[in-house]
Amino acid sequence: MVKPPRLKKGDTVGVIAPASPPNQENLTRGLKFIEELGLTYKLGKYIKEEHGYLSGKDEERLSDLHDMFIDESIKGIICAGGGYGTARIAARMDFEMVKTNPKIFWGYSDITFLHTAIRQQTGLVTFHGPMLASDIGKVDANQISKDYFSQLFEPIEIVYNEKIAPLEEIVPGIAEGILVGGNLSLLSSSMGTPFEIDTEGKILLIEDVNEEPRAIDRMLNQLHMAGKLEAAEGIVIGDFNNCVPERERSLSLDEVLAHYMKLAKRPALKGFGIGHCSPHISVPLGTRAKLDTAAKALIIESGIQ
Repeated sequence: MVKPPRLKKGDTVGVIAPASPPNQENLTRGLKFIEELGLTYKLGKYIKEEHGYLSGKDEERLSDLHDMFIDESIKGIICAGGGYGTARIAARMDFEMVKTNPKIFWGYSDITFLHTAIRQQTGLVTFHGPMLASDIGKVDANQISKDYFSQLFEPIEIVYNEKIAPLEEIVPGIAEGILVGGNLSLLSSSMGTPFEIDTEGKILLIEDVNEEPRAIDRMLNQLHMAGKLEAAEGIVIGDFNNCVPERERSLSLDEVLAHYMKLAKRPALKGFGIGHCSPHISVPLGTRAKLDTAAKALIIESGIQ
């Protein structure tokens, strides 16, 4: 485990779009939030590029990512948005360079593939949190989502319990381990690649958006058949926003989740506002956590030095 150095007022963060093109109006508002945090920012060279559904060609997005890690003046990297595209550049990343330049890396959704690749190749703790154009820069951005950026400045333990939102036990128990995971679609797409998600002895976080229950079923079944659910110590079920049936005959999302959690026989708790939701509670990935279904709580160690 490698925890990145904390941010200080006056530090500069890099802002990149390693997946799809971000909404530029939202990004402008998101950059103002960076300034409100007492930080300055440097934009990636290709953050305004568009290549179909990608924010620039693969080599351009990869260049921005590498540049921000190697630039000693940049103390953290915050993604503008997700969409699709990070898996296309993961195999070409210079992980040795990342390892020798550990710094805060923040995002979620499609960024899940980079979270997994970076952690498993370098041990660096990264952050699963709302992004500048996709979330923070929206006109109705939630203040609670913004507040959790404070964990980048001071080491704090994240305690997620029912004071934040109602939680529901699916499989009882207590689990401890390194918190990993993120977007379910990206986790399932890592299977069979050099960056296949390692859940052995870990607490697995899953979330997703705009997927029918049958699609969630397919992805969870893949992880189940690969032994990934059973290998985990516990499972944290984040937000599954708009994951509703589009056909008359369907299992519900709750039925699908309960089926696979009970097959896995691992402590599982659902209802966490982590993912494509508002507020979106940001959490470090790659650091120690404890899940207690009876207490209805997830406690996560600080992700910074």
